Amino acid sequence: MTAPACAAPGQRTAPALLSGTGLAKAFGPTTALHDASLSIEAGELVAVMGSSGSGKSTLLHCLAGIVRPDAGSVSYRGTRLEQLTDTGRSALRRSDFGFLFQFGQLVPELTCLENVALPLRLNGLRRRPAERLAREWLDRLEVADAAGQRPAAVSGGQGQRVAMARALVTSPKVVFADEPTGALDSLNGERVLRLLRAAARESGAAVLLVTHEARVAAYADREVVVRDGRTLAH
Repeated sequence: MTAPACAAPGQRTAPALLSGTGLAKAFGPTTALHDASLSIEAGELVAVMGSSGSGKSTLLHCLAGIVRPDAGSVSYRGTRLEQLTDTGRSALRRSDFGFLFQFGQLVPELTCLENVALPLRLNGLRRRPAERLAREWLDRLEVADAAGQRPAAVSGGQGQRVAMARALVTSPKVVFADEPTGALDSLNGERVLRLLRAAARESGAAVLLVTHEARVAAYADREVVVRDGRTLAH
């Protein structure tokens, strides 16, 4: 039997795409995170599981640079997020991070096409090329017929696929999905998860999926459990 290969003395392994170490966060007297750690590699889908109030969404917000942790560090491609200015973190979220939330959070005054094109427009892309890319993603996620409609006119499943197209249209390196199927029935939820996993695999994006449902976590490559603000496996 051949012995497994070992790293040469002094050889460093490549750092994770995104990692948080020793994260702590409190909101007033309430501790949301306490010494939580998590890392994710490019192309990996990681499910963060926990009951309501366990701290899983706060962990996601710290890793995405939305919330600054009280202690610990978050590193993305070697850059410490807590050392960036608010403007720097906002720019990073526009360029490298995509977000998919439980209720989609589409802009009601815009059509579905305009919603998907919005991140591209905010990044300076002109309207026509932005809408061309948006149409491609709506077609890929099987909601091309919703392009001209406003969010209130489409079903919950369609709206969440439009929101997914918006999250993916900028070709993000990391997608943060916070309970993305929580407002959907099981059939539409599974469809959204299949499409999300397939799109992420195709683009090489990492996906951090927050959920409290085992059936949702089953779509992930591995699971991290958050309990009382601590990560039990990472």
